[in-house]
Amino acid sequence: YQVAQLYSVAEASKNNTGGGEGIEVLKNEPFTDYPLLGGKYSSGQYTYKIYHLASKVPAFIRIMLPKNSLEIHEEAWNAYPYCKTVITVHELPPDKLKMREIVHIDIANDSIASADYKEDEDPTKFKSVKTGRGPLVNKDWKNNVQPVMTCYKLVTCEFKWFGLQNRVENFIQKAERRLFTNFHRQVFCWIDRWYGLTMEDIRAIEESTKEELDR
Repeated sequence: YQVAQLYSVAEASKNNTGGGEGIEVLKNEPFTDYPLLGGKYSSGQYTYKIYHLASKVPAFIRIMLPKNSLEIHEEAWNAYPYCKTVITVHELPPDKLKMREIVHIDIANDSIASADYKEDEDPTKFKSVKTGRGPLVNKDWKNNVQPVMTCYKLVTCEFKWFGLQNRVENFIQKAERRLFTNFHRQVFCWIDRWYGLTMEDIRAIEESTKEELDR
């Protein structure tokens, strides 16, 4: 999954960049001696990205906010399997656990927007040539295939602006679900692209992607 995730992030970055918008990679380098999750992890890969999102947000938000506020700066310390965006153990305090809403995502059966649908990224139709995996059919496919990978994502958002807080926070949560669903459909359907790659291959792809995005 580590190779699959990193490969798919690089490909998605290229696919969603153009016309002055998309993803700008400022740093992608190893880190050490940076304790994460109470010191359980301390080394991995550090990335610093800027997401230029002006055309991706609703008009009611664009009208009210200055242009530079539609840029999201992301720093990530990826010490697989722990990362700010790929988290396997959340260790939330009891008060946060009580507030948590659990949302299950099924990459095969959940409905997606027609604008997002691509037949070659449909897990119910894809069959891997290299591994023989797929297609994912029937409602209980998770109980009938091997191997199965489950990813846990923790999303917390706060938008403290009177009159807009609930509306914007709900938009962000819906956007995150859409992102996770589409991304992991791609991860599965791109198996034949990333299967067999090494971490050295991934670093070379990431560097090539950064150079392409910088043009």
